[in-house]
Amino acid sequence: MKFEQLESLSGELVDLEKSLNELYAQGKIDDATKVSKRISDMRPVVEAYETYISSQRALEEAKILLEDETDSEMRTFLNSEIEEKKALIENTEILLNELLVPKDPNDGRNVIVEIRGGEGGEEGNLWAGDLFKMYTRFAEKHGWQVEVIDAMESEKGGYTNISFIVKGDDVWNNWKFEGGPHRVQRVPVTETQGRVHTSAATVAVLPEAEEVDVQIDLNDLEIDVYRSSGPGGQSVNTTDSAVRITHKPTGLVVSNQDQKSQIKNREKAMKVLRSRLLQLEQEKADAELTQARSSQVKGGGRGDKIRTYNYKDNRITDHRIGLTQYNLDRVLEGDLDSVVEALRQAERAEQLSESI
Repeated sequence: MKFEQLESLSGELVDLEKSLNELYAQGKIDDATKVSKRISDMRPVVEAYETYISSQRALEEAKILLEDETDSEMRTFLNSEIEEKKALIENTEILLNELLVPKDPNDGRNVIVEIRGGEGGEEGNLWAGDLFKMYTRFAEKHGWQVEVIDAMESEKGGYTNISFIVKGDDVWNNWKFEGGPHRVQRVPVTETQGRVHTSAATVAVLPEAEEVDVQIDLNDLEIDVYRSSGPGGQSVNTTDSAVRITHKPTGLVVSNQDQKSQIKNREKAMKVLRSRLLQLEQEKADAELTQARSSQVKGGGRGDKIRTYNYKDNRITDHRIGLTQYNLDRVLEGDLDSVVEALRQAERAEQLSESI
């Protein structure tokens, strides 16, 4: 029988609901929170499965009654009942398939976004700055909070790199598709003859990690402090407030100089380090299941891209799903929802095809 693996869930749900009250009574709040989360995840599945089973039984009963029924009005009623139950079963099957798609383990997390100027020299850095403005406007439209973690401005006002955290409801679900190389085709402000250039910037999107997610041994860290610097390398601080942290087992290096306080810079650098380590762990787990998975930023070159922004045609193209829209002006103002929704639907369709 289809979905037979769900038969035991009803009993498990009843047991969990009983244990929840006991955990609260014993003051085991952390355990109770986990159980409550499990219950909320299970209940829609159990309810849909019970509807599926009861509809199947009603369908079979109606079919049996129809075989022996001679009254025309009753036969009409039973035929109507059969069609109704068939439709309900079909819709419930669709719902169950959706509910059984594994949830993204990062749902509910905030994100850390890192943007770096890629190929194209200073134009790549300027494009990184424009992407940051686009994402800031995207966040504003949704009421998400943006907090800059670290930034290195380029000579003409762009960024060689900038990292920031985005906080709010359903952030990961809306930002996780942005990781990768973003290519731009336009006439740069640095171009004197009006020629279109192709440049790129890379975006990495990391789920924010909490201290409980990643345990870091302080003995594995090498921490250096130095003076903050601005565009061109000039010193912008007279104290050693900038912090560079090297995680020796993995070789990951994180630096922060956005704050005047060394303590605050260290806290922000540790936040980024934890998120990068969490991503490494998740990629390792994914690799065991899917053999291999390419990194988000690849080489950061013009040939590697997830999305192209063409100013001349007011066109944006997402190459992963073959989506093309002629609304680049609105996208740059933060109107990314149609692109994100198309990517979300494509992801959902792929997940459903794998689960059926």
